Amino acid sequence: MVRRPLSDIRPAWLRLPEPSDFRSPVHDQRVVARLGMYLGGAILILFVTGLVSHLHQHPVSWLPFGPEPAWAYRLNQGLHVAVGFASLPLVLAKLYTVYPQFFVRPPVTGWKHALERASVGVLVASTVFQVVTGILNVFKLYVFGFSFTTVHYATAWLAFGAALVHVGIKLPVVVRSLAAGARNLDAARPGPDSPPNGDTADGTTGDGTTRRGFLGSVAVAALFVTALTVGQTVTPLRAIALLAPRDPLDGPQGLAVNKTARAARVEELATDPDWALELVGPGGTTHLTRADLLAMSQHEAVLPIACVEGWSATARWTGVRIRDLATLSGGQPDDPVHVVSLQPAGTFYSTSDLPGAYVAHDDTLLALTLAGEDLDLDHGFPARIIAPNRPGVLQTKWVSRLVVGNPT
Repeated sequence: MVRRPLSDIRPAWLRLPEPSDFRSPVHDQRVVARLGMYLGGAILILFVTGLVSHLHQHPVSWLPFGPEPAWAYRLNQGLHVAVGFASLPLVLAKLYTVYPQFFVRPPVTGWKHALERASVGVLVASTVFQVVTGILNVFKLYVFGFSFTTVHYATAWLAFGAALVHVGIKLPVVVRSLAAGARNLDAARPGPDSPPNGDTADGTTGDGTTRRGFLGSVAVAALFVTALTVGQTVTPLRAIALLAPRDPLDGPQGLAVNKTARAARVEELATDPDWALELVGPGGTTHLTRADLLAMSQHEAVLPIACVEGWSATARWTGVRIRDLATLSGGQPDDPVHVVSLQPAGTFYSTSDLPGAYVAHDDTLLALTLAGEDLDLDHGFPARIIAPNRPGVLQTKWVSRLVVGNPT
């Protein structure tokens, strides 16, 4: 009796697919290599800009940031969020082109193949996690039960490390694929290491789909998403920022607000007529009412508020230079200053530190007015910090206390 292979007698719906079953021409190493190059560039930009943002919020002594140029953090965070949005179609396209390889059998053929597949698994999981949670964070949809900044930062290292391992393993294939040149992109011959895919002579599947057309569609999708979101940073494009979570100029005094006084639970304390700034320094403790502060020399600074969620807008602030307050306290004009808010709680909103380089800068202010008017309560009345090249999350609102240097 002749024994028939199991694959011949089991129903078709029980048969696992094989890479050769996926006949679209976009499942080709030439397409995979190009998408990998674009996505790798995006991951690198996201990693570097994310690291810069993290070090702004969690400074280290060996890499201090300064107040110049004033627009640097705005550019950094705007680029980070814009590239994050643009990465979404890149990630989806990359997954589509490579998913036939998930059905390669045997699953593992050796240690190198095992390392490759493990790096792919980590890379896919961490990249999808970063893009999805990053977009949710921009829209302030905190549906996850963990600290976004902590987990996002840790996962960024995981994604970047997996990307380096994957690139190291696949580099020879990528180089050969890219060396084929764009002119051969739609040739019927498969790219290096690609399974046969049944292309027609002109590199299509018979429905007009081509590799070049697919890559062009991905590029258009990435540009489209970017154009509809980048207006929250590039204000001249705000009219077409239909997918942006907020208009940076929509808010009290023509400036958006992330956290209101009510949400911060400071309304009563901030509007208390007995409010006074507690200024602590080497010369002792001084209490300055808002009238006292307004009587001091005032300085105007045109600076952006740049939020970690990617939106930013330039505004005109007026107030007392922090270095003048440092001197008044008996300290030096470049002493570091510890800032305390009226808020009862918060990771960054309750306290922050101004390094000496920021304190000494002309445009670092304890701001009292915005656009020529008293600060709106939601913008930090009675007084707030404003400084150049500083994340908005560290531009402390509702200031109650300044500690200059290290007073005894």
